[in-house]
Amino acid sequence: MEDLPRIAPLLLRQTNPEYRGDRTRAVQVRGACFGGERPTVIAGPCAVESYEQTLTVARAVQKAGADALRGGAYKPRTSPHDFQGIGLEGLHILRAASDETGLPVVTEVMDTRLVEQVAEFADMLQVGSRNMQNYPLLAEVGRAHKPVLLKRGMAAGLCEWLGSAEYIAQQGNLNIVLCERGIKAFPSGEYSRYVLDLNVIPALRSLSFLPVIVDPSHSTGVASMVEPASRAALEFGSHGLIIEVAEEAERGCDAAQAIDAQTLLRIVKFARAHWTPVEVHEAAARA
Repeated sequence: MEDLPRIAPLLLRQTNPEYRGDRTRAVQVRGACFGGERPTVIAGPCAVESYEQTLTVARAVQKAGADALRGGAYKPRTSPHDFQGIGLEGLHILRAASDETGLPVVTEVMDTRLVEQVAEFADMLQVGSRNMQNYPLLAEVGRAHKPVLLKRGMAAGLCEWLGSAEYIAQQGNLNIVLCERGIKAFPSGEYSRYVLDLNVIPALRSLSFLPVIVDPSHSTGVASMVEPASRAALEFGSHGLIIEVAEEAERGCDAAQAIDAQTLLRIVKFARAHWTPVEVHEAAARA
C-alpha cells in the first residue's frame, strides 16, 4: 500500500483534500447516480442477441426498479468459438431499448478502435476484467470523457486496480466507478465461478473517493447465489450492483448466472431499504 500515493495520486483521499473523510465522488450517468444517497442497480442481459430479447428484458428491469441497462454488444470470450456479440447492430438495439425505457446504457468496449463507436451509443463505457490492464484502451476510454465502469481483473490486487483507474484519470476523466467482479482463488470452478472479495469494498472506500459496485453474477456464476451475494455486498458498503437478467433462465449467453425479474425486484427492494453508506468503511479507516 505504500506505493499507492505514487501509483494513483489522482484518486486517493490522502492526496485530495476535497475528498478527505468519507466523501465519495458522485458519478452521474444520465438519471443514475453512483456514489449518491442510495445504491445504484444496473441490470440487463449478458449479451444483446436480438431486438425482441433486449427490449423484453429492458422493460422487465425498468419495472423492477433498476437504474441503468446493461448488455454486451461486443463480448470477450475465453473460446474464440463462442458467441462474440452482434457488434454495431447490438449498439443500435441498446439505444432503442434505452430510448423506450429511459434507462441509461452501460456496455463494454474491448478495442481502442471501437471506443468512438461505442461512446456514440453508450452512456457509460465498461472496461471488463480481461482488459483492466490494457493501458492503451484505458487511456482512449479516458479521452472519450464518458463515465467509465472499470472491472477488477480476475487476478489483480487493489494497487493494480487503482493504477489502472489512474490511466483513465490522467486523461482528465474522474468519472470512474470501480466494479468488484470476483477473483480467481481455490474454490474457483468448484462451487462458484470466482471468489467474491467483499473485503476490498471497505478497503477501497477508506483509500479512494471513487464509488465501488459489485457484480454478483460473474463472481458467483450461479443464479441462486446472486441474491445473497447482492445482499452481502450492500452490507459491506457497495455503492451498487451490476446484475445479469434473462427473459428465461435457461436461455441466452451465460444463462447459468442470470436471474429472473422477480429476483431482481427483491434485490432492488433490499437495496433501497437496507443501505449502510458509511459505517463499514469508517471502521476500516480506523483499523
